[in-house]
Amino acid sequence: MNPTMEKFGYPATLLREYEHWVVLVRPAQVTLGSLVLAAKSDATSYSDLPSEAFTEQADAVRAIEGALRRFTSYERLNYLMLMMVDPNVHLHVIPRYAGERTWHGLEFPDAGWPGPPRLDAPVKLGDEQLRALVTEVAGLFH
Repeated sequence: MNPTMEKFGYPATLLREYEHWVVLVRPAQVTLGSLVLAAKSDATSYSDLPSEAFTEQADAVRAIEGALRRFTSYERLNYLMLMMVDPNVHLHVIPRYAGERTWHGLEFPDAGWPGPPRLDAPVKLGDEQLRALVTEVAGLFH
């Protein structure tokens, strides 16, 4: 485990674990279903990951896209590799859609649609809501 994984709530937010990657629910939901695909290594440069991690990343991306398609019916999916605050290799996975989605009585607008996602306007989930989201989305991974 690295500090970036911890920052995004690992292991409580874990959806799927691979040899080189973890898929986590992003506690601050930019849009409904926002995730983090984080490398398990201590690498702070994408090119420092082992070759096997790149091969395995394809499997993780296929699983992410299938699960999120079933969960949010997204129109687009953004993968953002920012690594400005949290230095270990990770990507923010942001489902994009016109309008908003509703989940458990909460509204999740896509504030930036059709432009870049508004990372500064997330819906922050409480612990119970976060656990429910993890459980629901994890059940959609195949």
